[in-house]
Amino acid sequence: MEEAVERAILTLTSERGAAKSISPEEAARAADPEGTWLRLMPVVRRVAVRLATEGRIVITRKGKPVEPGAFKGVYRLKAI
Repeated sequence: MEEAVERAILTLTSERGAAKSISPEEAARAADPEGTWLRLMPVVRRVAVRLATEGRIVITRKGKPVEPGAFKGVYRLKAI
């Protein structure tokens, strides 16, 4: 499932471009459109942290980049 989530995050963020972001919910729904997206939210967060650590995306909170391993609360994902 992590591969599907990674693919969804990278596809959606690249489609939006660096100026706009996606919500984790959008990635979860895209990764498993027929399933229960809510169960994928921990996977989305884990994959997002890994991708941000690798320098492939940016995690933002309130519009500002955050440290991948140290953020809490609502977040969004952006292409670099």
